[in-house]
Amino acid sequence: MSKTLEYSTLETASKWRNLPPPPGFSKTASVHFTSSTPTHTAPPPEAYNQLKEKRALEFATAPAKSLPMQAFMLYMSGGGVQIFSMGIVFMLLLTPFKNLAGMNDAFAQFAPSTATNPRAFTTLALQKLIYVACNIITLMVGLWKCRSMGLLPLGTGDWLAFETRGLAPEMALF
Repeated sequence: MSKTLEYSTLETASKWRNLPPPPGFSKTASVHFTSSTPTHTAPPPEAYNQLKEKRALEFATAPAKSLPMQAFMLYMSGGGVQIFSMGIVFMLLLTPFKNLAGMNDAFAQFAPSTATNPRAFTTLALQKLIYVACNIITLMVGLWKCRSMGLLPLGTGDWLAFETRGLAPEMALF
């Protein structure tokens, strides 16, 4: 047997109807405002554009803010060449290229309302320059990890196959 709740009788048949209403509660369902109440005006477009520029600067520095976590991940992955450490290094090297490829589309939402082309390179140039610098720093951290793992050919022993040898001194006399 299921019990059903009859909503129409709650107000009259409820044992709680004699309780006073909670503070700040009014029994009227809607509050009507008259035209004499002050209305809020929208901020001027200049303030909105300044807010957009500030948000663009925060977006531009986001890759640098994620560097401590990425450095910790690199540290925890170890110095050996394993699948886990290779995956983290690959992600760290690929992310700056993906970010730079979609830079103009990413900054289009922050373009000022007066911009003729929000996806142009010259729109928010300072923020885009900071964004490029932060991504280059991320790329440098990834290359440093590759170097410490021995994946970059930087030593002379890595290039021995391409060295040319002169004639041995014993053979040079003949």
